[in-house]
Amino acid sequence: MNTQITENKVFEKISFRETLLEKGVYEECLFINCNCNTSDLSGITFRTCTFNNCDCSLMSINKTSLQDVKFINCKLLGVQFNLCNGFLLGLDFENCILKLSAFHKLKLKNTRFNRCNLEEADFSEADLTGAVFEECNLLKATFMHTNLEKADFRSSCNYSIHPEINRIRHARFSIPGVVGLLSQYDIDIEW
Repeated sequence: MNTQITENKVFEKISFRETLLEKGVYEECLFINCNCNTSDLSGITFRTCTFNNCDCSLMSINKTSLQDVKFINCKLLGVQFNLCNGFLLGLDFENCILKLSAFHKLKLKNTRFNRCNLEEADFSEADLTGAVFEECNLLKATFMHTNLEKADFRSSCNYSIHPEINRIRHARFSIPGVVGLLSQYDIDIEW
């Protein structure tokens, strides 16, 4: 069976709710102002692709390969990244809305989240070693049995990370954000 390979193509202002994206491999493709909202992109391979200013909310990515994929200025509400193919997984997010998205059990070493809204995102049991959370809102994000070693939270806010059930060795925090490590203890902290 021959796999369709699409290289160096620009997809602009396409609604993948109306026009289905063909199964296959997409290499070094650019998706600009596309609507992938509730689209089924399952089983597709994306290599070194960029999604820019796309609405990808609730898209289905079951067994989808995301290898060195960048999302810039995208809306990714409720995306279940934990269902995608973990082999060679490489993600980068810049200025994205990732509320209610799931990264459960994924290996996301050195992943960069830059100026992202990660409210209620699920990072339980994920490996975020060396990940960078730059100016992110992590309100009600779940960190449970998560490897956060060498992760950088210095410019992020609203996180609540329980040090006893997460690996945080050499993680980087700043004051006043470090209060998020103490919130579960129901103590009063005064400056």
